[in-house]
Amino acid sequence: MNLTDPVADFLTRIRNSIRARHQKLDVPASKLKSEIARILKDEGYIANFKAVEENGQKVIRVYLKYGPNNEAAIRDLQRVSRPGCRVYVGRDEIRRVQGGLGISIMTTPKGVMTGRQARREGVGGEILCEVW
Repeated sequence: MNLTDPVADFLTRIRNSIRARHQKLDVPASKLKSEIARILKDEGYIANFKAVEENGQKVIRVYLKYGPNNEAAIRDLQRVSRPGCRVYVGRDEIRRVQGGLGISIMTTPKGVMTGRQARREGVGGEILCEVW
């Protein structure tokens, strides 16, 4: 299957799995999706992730995180930069998501990182998505 926007597909699969209360989901693997999953894990939005091979295809298995009352750790996620409309920001233009309660995930010259890390390191880049 050839997708035009694999990151949007990844975010949509996470959103749909959370709404269906699934414990885990599988997505086709790529380096960028692995980095996004790593950031989500580091920030506490997902429980874990691992790369596995299933039927000869490499996939990323994402384990979703829920609270004690079965509320999801991710309330919502939104794609910001799209293939048809890229969104780039300088280091001084990185805004806070939901008043600091969420994170933005960015690609920068120093790699994939959160908006907070990019601001700290003084680099700008492309805002991939926002999670809260």
